Amino acid sequence: MIRVVAFDIGKVLLDFDYGIFVNRMAPRTNMDESGLNAFLNQSPLLAKYESGQLTSAEFAEIVRMETGFEGLENGFAAFFEEIFTPIPDVIDMHREISESGMATYTFSNTNEMAVRHMSHAYDFWPRFTGHVLSHEVKALKPEAKMYEFLERVAGCRGDEIAYVDDRPENVEAGRARGWKAIEHRTLKETRLALAELGVMAAS
Repeated sequence: MIRVVAFDIGKVLLDFDYGIFVNRMAPRTNMDESGLNAFLNQSPLLAKYESGQLTSAEFAEIVRMETGFEGLENGFAAFFEEIFTPIPDVIDMHREISESGMATYTFSNTNEMAVRHMSHAYDFWPRFTGHVLSHEVKALKPEAKMYEFLERVAGCRGDEIAYVDDRPENVEAGRARGWKAIEHRTLKETRLALAELGVMAAS
């Protein structure tokens, strides 16, 4: 019986586009957009930040040093916040699950700047029972430490946990632990899969 539903954030509850960040930031650096994009997405820097190896101040300082960015940390954070767009249908689905009394957790590779923004900007945030976030756990999905942490804080294991994520490797890691993990592609498919688990109505 399902006792907990865990939701990834990016591409599930919120869409995001790093291109927006790169477009806004590049004119204030010594890099063009392609160079800045490669620096942020193809280097280990973001992974270090999202796994809690770097504080926000340290991350911003490295970016300033490597790119020549002219600005303060709060300006950098403001650009970063602009990448997110809510996915209303999934947010509404979560509300329905939460209001039924089911425990729900965010379960996400993310970072301090993003969470600072999300926790204030989106009303779905406080509806979750709790949040399992990579920069706090100091691990990244699909590492076992993330999954073990959720099991510990939720007090559930195996097929007591339903889990929605868009990344196949993260879904497979959940299934390997016995979780009822769902690869999110469309709202209709995800809702049907959750309904088959008895979490909610199919429509």
